[in-house]
Amino acid sequence: MYPRHMFHPDRFTNVRSGDTVTGFQFDCRIQYYRGVTLSIIRDIAVNVDGVDYDRKDIRFTLEGDTFTLDEMETVITYRWKFGQFATVTVLKEGGLAPGKHHICSTQTIAPSYMPMILVHSGEYDFEIREGKDEL
Repeated sequence: MYPRHMFHPDRFTNVRSGDTVTGFQFDCRIQYYRGVTLSIIRDIAVNVDGVDYDRKDIRFTLEGDTFTLDEMETVITYRWKFGQFATVTVLKEGGLAPGKHHICSTQTIAPSYMPMILVHSGEYDFEIREGKDEL
């Protein structure tokens, strides 16, 4: 998968819980040539506008179920299929300010049949529009 196709261009949003913005999220595809079980995904790093977000604040949602990155290491019943979008949510009080932003996200995958860990990054410029991009 090419990094320019990693992100869904229309799925960068702030996330609300009631009246409070609790974070932001985006949809992305796996940067590997095939689907994988969640247990071999070692990390999904997120950097927006030069700010790195802690893995404890990152959630991964696939087919309606949400996992922390640590939980994913034990999940063998879900498969992130090639070309399928998953949602990555970053817990951040207040979310992202309206306006233009730049994201770099890196996926670290450790297939059991390969002697190395695979690290794939993608970058994208996106915009948060006030009021319209909050779920």
